[in-house]
Amino acid sequence: MNRKKLQKLTDTLTKSCKHFNKFEVNCLITLFYNLVGDVAEKQGVVIGLDRNAFRNILHVTFGMTDDMIMDRVFRGFDKDNDGCVNVSEWIHGLSLFLRGTLEEKMKYCFEVFDLNGDGFISKEEMFHMLKNSLLKQPSEEDPDEGIKDLVEITLKKMECAFAARVPCAH
Repeated sequence: MNRKKLQKLTDTLTKSCKHFNKFEVNCLITLFYNLVGDVAEKQGVVIGLDRNAFRNILHVTFGMTDDMIMDRVFRGFDKDNDGCVNVSEWIHGLSLFLRGTLEEKMKYCFEVFDLNGDGFISKEEMFHMLKNSLLKQPSEEDPDEGIKDLVEITLKKMECAFAARVPCAH
């Protein structure tokens, strides 16, 4: 990419990105095109990071190993659902992922755990996410039972916290 194009892209993305400055956006654009390779544009179609390349970055850079979580993080970055993370999605995703406010990160994590996208996290969704995330300890107990117990405890704590804040209507 020539300097003029890079400058224009940097300016555009800096205006729409609230957590990175111009220098950081420029560095992230350069990193993106290094990761994608030299053939970044082909006949007006922008080539981006596919699911496998993105998962490799998550694994190598952030130490992620859980397939389901990596896929959900990819889906969070791939806003247009075209199967590729383009440079704009890359910058905006990293902005939230690395520098987002607590509120923005909580919303993002909720979207990662809400597997069916219905706006709620069910016991089943929580179970599936935790099952693949927790380290399996050698024991006589069925690991699924331990995860089910953890989900129940978590939901009870959340109900108590919610009940303490919202008065019950009798």
